[in-house]
Amino acid sequence: MARNIAVGIDIGTYQVKTVIAEGVRDNGIFAAHILGTGIAESRGMRHGCIINQSDIVQSIASSIAQASKTADMRVRSAYISIGGLGLGGIISQGSTIITRADSEISALDVEKAIEICESEIPQNLSVNKKIIHNIPLQYKIDGKAVLGQPVGMKGMKLEVRCLFITCIERHLSDIIDAVEQAGIEVLDVMASPLAAGLVTLSKTQKIAGCVLANIGAETVSIVVYENNIPISLEVFPIGSTDITNDIALGLKISLEEAESIKLGGQTTVQFPRRKLEEIVEARLSDMFELIEAHLKKIGRNGLLPAGIVITGGGSGIGSLTELAKETLKLPSRLGTLYSPQELKGIKDSTWSVAYGLCIFGFSSDSDRPISQNFSRFIKKSLGWFKQFLP
Repeated sequence: MARNIAVGIDIGTYQVKTVIAEGVRDNGIFAAHILGTGIAESRGMRHGCIINQSDIVQSIASSIAQASKTADMRVRSAYISIGGLGLGGIISQGSTIITRADSEISALDVEKAIEICESEIPQNLSVNKKIIHNIPLQYKIDGKAVLGQPVGMKGMKLEVRCLFITCIERHLSDIIDAVEQAGIEVLDVMASPLAAGLVTLSKTQKIAGCVLANIGAETVSIVVYENNIPISLEVFPIGSTDITNDIALGLKISLEEAESIKLGGQTTVQFPRRKLEEIVEARLSDMFELIEAHLKKIGRNGLLPAGIVITGGGSGIGSLTELAKETLKLPSRLGTLYSPQELKGIKDSTWSVAYGLCIFGFSSDSDRPISQNFSRFIKKSLGWFKQFLP
């Protein structure tokens, strides 16, 4: 019997992480067992975009080689993440008239409404971009909101409101090319924040309403959930590297010493503790003010009962959760990975994207490599997101 194996590759600005997992059923309960992990310094990336193809190919190959050695198996295909400043979310609305004589709504009617919804996206928001996920937020039949799938119900007019997750087309093709040059077949692509949400948020949190914030090296990405649906996604051009730079300038020390101090490591440098706290808090305040402004924009500031969950390489800074709680007026905590078993080789939530990609792989309906049918991938709505339907 063939083993159910999924490989996730998180290609970040600071590190490339690879997770190899095996899906098994124990007494009818599905579990993903970690077989191997790999990590390598990410070279040739800025703000999530490739600036040197050969460098990032080497980083990907190194990360995969480590994971393959640990798992004692060869990696041939994988699910990959995409993030960075080119990633974003657009909400659009569309409607269609039901064509059947008995007024019953079919799957084709839903598909047509979503296509019209996509066509309504303003050109200035979609130029040079491709849609990687579309997530229906709400359906209306004859002006009245309905829960669940409208297929099988009756009416004259179907309306749909969708969240479209987009990325820069060039960035997407560069990422796929880099992975293929490393000798790996790309099975599917998922937005990094959504992959992290699969394994760091509980269903209860997603239903109540929460924001997942991933503090990366050069960006902060957030995804807002409500009623178990991702309702908004945004990426900000600020990250933990900015904190390191501020510490280096403020304390007049090297970047290496500043990074060590930021993460609470040992150092021989003498500095005023209060000054360090002021430097760090000033930059963190900038991050949370950007998040607060976005929550105000979508009408969710102070209205997410499950609060903010913080992950990423910059989440280990001491005063992070308290400052988030004070700025956003929301409950705040660090993200942890939800798993029924111990995660071999995974120590913290910085692995959430790579591990989430494996979970996505186990539930994905992808049936062919992206590279063989790129246009189909761009236009399709991933079957796995059906669980998000209201």
